[in-house]
Amino acid sequence: MPELPDIDVYVEVLRNKLRGDTLAAVRLGNPFVLRSVEPAIDTTIGEAVADVRRLGKRVAIGLENDVWLVIHLMIAGRLHWQGSPPPLSARNRVASFDFKSGSLLLTESGTKKRASLYLAKGASGLAEHDRGGLEPLECSLDKFAAAVRRENHTLKRTLTDPRIFSGIGNAYSDEILHLARLSPVALSQKLDDAAIEQLFEATRETLSEWRERLLAEAGDELPGKVTAFRPEMRVHGRFGKPCPVCDAPVQRIRNKSNETNYCARCQTGSRILKDRSLSRLLKEDWPKTLDDL
Repeated sequence: MPELPDIDVYVEVLRNKLRGDTLAAVRLGNPFVLRSVEPAIDTTIGEAVADVRRLGKRVAIGLENDVWLVIHLMIAGRLHWQGSPPPLSARNRVASFDFKSGSLLLTESGTKKRASLYLAKGASGLAEHDRGGLEPLECSLDKFAAAVRRENHTLKRTLTDPRIFSGIGNAYSDEILHLARLSPVALSQKLDDAAIEQLFEATRETLSEWRERLLAEAGDELPGKVTAFRPEMRVHGRFGKPCPVCDAPVQRIRNKSNETNYCARCQTGSRILKDRSLSRLLKEDWPKTLDDL
């Protein structure tokens, strides 16, 4: 699922392309992508774009009549810019927002159609789509610490909870925790002040670095490839490959469709964390440390 750095690229490019442009039509290739009934979709036609912003992991396009188009890409949704209104006959083309200068095409790969479009009216309507998480690149250390310690969860869950932090998901949480040299299963309320500051600095450095990198790659155009797996990443998606800091093999914890990647030597004192399914299968043969592995 696209996270804060990826969504910020979409927002920055779309803000430059669309601000002041007029929405001529909204066409739905899949009617189920539209998840709201009020305000009516007709209220958007003929309105100029006033703003584009990120709302957690959503792209929100605000019109001059204070109606907002809120697009949630979920895992497989992507946005593309077309010079003219594209046909929606292809199965993966779920919606097109046709402006005077071109069309914003929403596609979604796969059979599970999870991407969504909501319409919201005014600040109160838009707030209903805000999960309330703290903006990690805009908050102070004190507010960050308070958010981390508000509930007692693993650091992985804390970073990816949209009620606690806005825009962080599976991929960048792995990168943050590796840079901070903290275990993904460490409990948030057990962290001392020094560890909280490490996490704060790692969060800001990781998200800022990737945001700037992706903006530079995109330039003036929407990114052609948005993925959670990039060869420059430290540990995410690099199971079995050497850690860029210590060369130990990157480990993983698999939970349903999600995978947490970490370096045992850098983050857990060489302890191998249990994989829920594989450790049950291996039982006593499960390696407990890097030496056992």
